[in-house]
Amino acid sequence: MNRKQLSAMFDHTLLKPDATEQAIIKLCEEASAYEFATVCVNPCWVKLAADQLQANDVGVTTVIGFPLGASSSAIKAMETKQAIRDGATEIDMVINVGYLKSRFLSAVKSDIEAVVAAAANQAIVKVILETSLLTDEEIAEACRLSVQAGAQFVKTSTGFSTGGATTAHIQLMRSIVGPQIGVKASGGIRDYETAMAMIEAGASRIGASSSIAIVEKLDAGEGSY
Repeated sequence: MNRKQLSAMFDHTLLKPDATEQAIIKLCEEASAYEFATVCVNPCWVKLAADQLQANDVGVTTVIGFPLGASSSAIKAMETKQAIRDGATEIDMVINVGYLKSRFLSAVKSDIEAVVAAAANQAIVKVILETSLLTDEEIAEACRLSVQAGAQFVKTSTGFSTGGATTAHIQLMRSIVGPQIGVKASGGIRDYETAMAMIEAGASRIGASSSIAIVEKLDAGEGSY
């Protein structure tokens, strides 16, 4: 795997609440230079990011119902529609964890379906499971519901909860969704070795704020894959 191939697997991420306009502009400049798949920003910065990236192929990911997943389906759908109007090309929505743990499975599925419908094939939908809060059985159920609801990806974590991605969870998610659905590893991926372990476990996308350091290690010949 060369740097361009690796870079194309990254959502270059800045979701800190104190992120400034200049920080978002810098993020976009970095994503352009390194040819990352997308930048991942909070909804208020989508239009700025889209404007910054309009001259190249880097997409704009934003987060919906973030970070708790506990807002109503109607609000998540409205957020999604606004984000797409602002220029988002990918939508990372947080599952309703409380509903899942309560076994309100039809409500969980309907929640995802509301976002998929709002995206209306104009943006890729990724479903954040927040795996650190779930049992393996719940992760598997959430993956099945995500696929049934029409999402294109399942994703491990927000990065704002009790833990991030693990290779065991990536392997489990991949085993449930099969080869046609994307699996995004996010949360705590700060170095080349961890990123490669996630890819080997079945991740097809990586969400990280340390994207540059990771791909530069491959450039320096310190990593091999």
